[in-house]
Amino acid sequence: MATKRLGIGFIGSGFITRFHIQSFVGVRDADVLGVWSPTQSHAESAAALARQLGVGTAKAYASITAMVEDPTIDALWICGPNFCRIENLQEVTHAMQSGRGEVRALACEKPLARNVAEATQLVEMVKKLGVNHGYLEDQIFSPSVSRAKEVLWRRGAALTGRPYLARAAEEHSGPHMPWFWQGELQGGGVLNDMMCHSAEVARFLLTEPGKPRHSIRPKRVSATIASLKWSRSEYIEKLSNWMGREVDYRNRPAEDYASATIEFEDEQHRPLIGELTNSWSYVGAGLRLSMELLGPEYSMSMNTLDSGPKLFFSREVKGKAGEDLVEKQNAETGMMPLVSNESSEYGYEGENRHMVQCFLNGKTPQLTFAHGLEVVELLMMAYMSAEQGRTIEFKPDNLAGFVPAVAKGTWTAQT
Repeated sequence: MATKRLGIGFIGSGFITRFHIQSFVGVRDADVLGVWSPTQSHAESAAALARQLGVGTAKAYASITAMVEDPTIDALWICGPNFCRIENLQEVTHAMQSGRGEVRALACEKPLARNVAEATQLVEMVKKLGVNHGYLEDQIFSPSVSRAKEVLWRRGAALTGRPYLARAAEEHSGPHMPWFWQGELQGGGVLNDMMCHSAEVARFLLTEPGKPRHSIRPKRVSATIASLKWSRSEYIEKLSNWMGREVDYRNRPAEDYASATIEFEDEQHRPLIGELTNSWSYVGAGLRLSMELLGPEYSMSMNTLDSGPKLFFSREVKGKAGEDLVEKQNAETGMMPLVSNESSEYGYEGENRHMVQCFLNGKTPQLTFAHGLEVVELLMMAYMSAEQGRTIEFKPDNLAGFVPAVAKGTWTAQT
């Protein structure tokens, strides 16, 4: 009997799409068949990577509509820039509603949108299409995170009580592409870009296995943002030379540091805390993900830079700069960690295996567009708190129309 397989097309061809494509080496029941990008050569490069890895006979498509029209493509992964989310989904919607073709499912990369209004629009659009949908959050599928949660809840929480404090952090020296640095295009700075990960990791760790996310409820959010590094005069010019003159941190900075505390309560009204920290101003070996979960008589901690082998290169090893050891690698000599399989260890492999299985079998994924909207609500409350210098009670009346000052280009960084 033939095994069911899911044909996948990618909207977007950049860094995150290439990470996803690499992860499909570990996904047995899907094929990467298409890539669309506004830059044809980029789409062709990403499709070539899929063919090279043997994860599908991918080709570059001239439009999103052309992928919808192709009956071999069952699902689309929306991985383009944040400022293109609505435009991309509108093209999918128009193609399907005009009878040009159909897809059975849509998956969207984090964050779902730049603000609550845009996220709400995306949720409404996908509901009208009537297709299965998933929100792509890789870190909760990291084997270290998911396994640690399973063991702590089964052994520690079952005997001594539920966990009450989760900490999550993602830190590195800055994103790869210019639009990430531009508040108007990205929707903010590091808070919008990376706290979406940390907020969902904290919710995931604090949620009892088998229970829905709404079994814990947000009560209030307090946050701080700052530009610690990239608004210093010597780094403004470096950033502009690196990313282009459109990235102007003298006049339109975005935050490179954000911290937030989210207060939740469980079904018995007991307090739970999520502590989140994110930075584009961290300089270490490379990307650092760290998580902790604490309960009455137990705890867990992980740090992606502490796992796996470590290599040492003397000053005589003078090679080309790159990211062959760890994402966002900052050095080529000295003691360096080697993250042996980033697409697996960061959770891309697990999340894509989960999405494919759900889409093939008509099941609702662990995270949907609706969960992505909930995360955006928490992020916007964090921006509100940082701007107003106070704790924000969930859920403020003006949240739907709120746009952060960073995203409007009116935020001023203290230097």
